[in-house]
Amino acid sequence: MSMGKIIDIVKHLAAERDKEPLGNLRSPEWPKVRAEHLKNNPTCACCGGTENLQVHHIKEFHNYPELELEPTNLITLCEGNKYLNCHLTYGHLGWYSINNPNVLDDAINVNKMFSVKAELVEKEKARLKNVQQPELVEKIEPPIEIKYN
Repeated sequence: MSMGKIIDIVKHLAAERDKEPLGNLRSPEWPKVRAEHLKNNPTCACCGGTENLQVHHIKEFHNYPELELEPTNLITLCEGNKYLNCHLTYGHLGWYSINNPNVLDDAINVNKMFSVKAELVEKEKARLKNVQQPELVEKIEPPIEIKYN
């Protein structure tokens, strides 16, 4: 198969990915369950981001269609963030055809890393204010939006 044909197939699959999953049709209840999940879990479980949120199935929908609407099988992950795509990186280990069976543990660990970084940023801002360099404070920002719990 030529590289051009492979690229065409990948582009097609990428365009189709937000539509109905291959092999399984979504339940008519999915939009309601998805909206309720996002209402109750409005930030990315990894980085705390609030933009372009996706509801990720912990056990993949195509292998476990009976868990599609199960709230305990869902986790909020962001996608398309300026710096990080947690849905792709942690939910799918960098490839959408793979599902990360450890996504919950990974999300907890990644969230801890972001929380530590946010704490360090706040300490550095406070230090700069104390040394009479407030003009530098605005230049120190975390690389992505971080929500504190």
